[in-house]
Amino acid sequence: MEAVAMEKSVSKSDATNNRMEFPMKSLGNFPNIPAGQNYFNFVAVDTLGRRWGFKVSTRKVGRHKKPWMSGQWRRYAQEKGLKKGDRVKLIMQVEGNGVRSYRITAERNLTMRIWIPVEEFAI
Repeated sequence: MEAVAMEKSVSKSDATNNRMEFPMKSLGNFPNIPAGQNYFNFVAVDTLGRRWGFKVSTRKVGRHKKPWMSGQWRRYAQEKGLKKGDRVKLIMQVEGNGVRSYRITAERNLTMRIWIPVEEFAI
């Protein structure tokens, strides 16, 4: 089974910082954070077949978890040339044995809701 685990419009700070704010509603599409920790790691494969290591963290204290994604996020954003308004998706594949794998895509809005993979904008 395949499903979109997370979809987000990239903000200016997402494109330029070491982390991307992660939609709270998307946390349920990932394994539970282990007891005593405030993060989990996962690997996602991009459209070119490259593996990226990411880390999703939440606040340790406070009412709101405010998750963010780091790890190789900054490098991914730089190599893909991400800009404000681009769209990032994590697509989850769940195997019959419950094992999850993830793909990451980044798209740019060409015009009138036509989204093109950012790799097609590479020079």
